[in-house]
Amino acid sequence: MMTVSRLDLADAHLMLTAARARATAIGVPMCIAITDDCGQLIAFDRMDGGKVTSITIAIDKSFTASAAKKATHEYGSASQPGAPAYGIASAIGGRLMVVGGGLPVIVDGAVVGGIGVSSGTPAQDQDVAQAGIDAFLAAQK
Repeated sequence: MMTVSRLDLADAHLMLTAARARATAIGVPMCIAITDDCGQLIAFDRMDGGKVTSITIAIDKSFTASAAKKATHEYGSASQPGAPAYGIASAIGGRLMVVGGGLPVIVDGAVVGGIGVSSGTPAQDQDVAQAGIDAFLAAQK
């Protein structure tokens, strides 16, 4: 039998609050998704002005980060023509994201969930996602 650690709703709200604050600070309204260790949605926030098309993208970035246990930007370079994971973006019905903004949440070496952010540039999305993770990790100390 396994014992599994995963994010809960309180963790997700803490991360959403911090990510939202960072998005506000940089002036980009975002869509922010938090998933558990299996990639299932725990919480979602579409800020006023967050792009409608970014709803699914944020959720799928979080899904990729938690279920595949890897940051979405890491798939970006690996999925280019000639690279070892070329074509992976079409896997799992197209849900696997290869654009920055999805990060796994790691505690004691284990992925306990993920955060996905969309509506800005990939660098902005990743920055906002990292703010959510940083707040979560700070609360664990």
